[in-house]
Amino acid sequence: MGEKAGKQRRINETLAELLIGIAVSGILLQLIFVWLVKDTVSFAAGLWIGVSLAAFLAWHMWKGIDEALDRGEAGAQKLMRTRFAFRYGIVILVLGILMGTEVADPLAAFLGIMTLKVAAYLQPVTHKAILKLRR
Repeated sequence: MGEKAGKQRRINETLAELLIGIAVSGILLQLIFVWLVKDTVSFAAGLWIGVSLAAFLAWHMWKGIDEALDRGEAGAQKLMRTRFAFRYGIVILVLGILMGTEVADPLAAFLGIMTLKVAAYLQPVTHKAILKLRR
């Protein structure tokens, strides 16, 4: 297996662990907040819109990092800035639509988006848990 394929496999495993962390965080938030909010349907819709967006953001970052590794320093920096602006714009657009339409709770969507941060901080723990499950 070549160096690029080895890096690709490690990145794919890390992405999978991150996605698992996002999903588990979403489930835990759902279980906790279902008892604390008045409009559970709006909350759940917002939360899972946010969790889905967090998963997309994680995948988009992974894809950008993978592409940036094949470029020089200047090209990689430009690509990462462009991709960051795109992700930021998508988050603003989705939250704006939710605030304007009241289809789902925008605060719950923001909470769902933040599962990406939770999953990133817990990724080492997720990695160890997955390794134990594989044994």
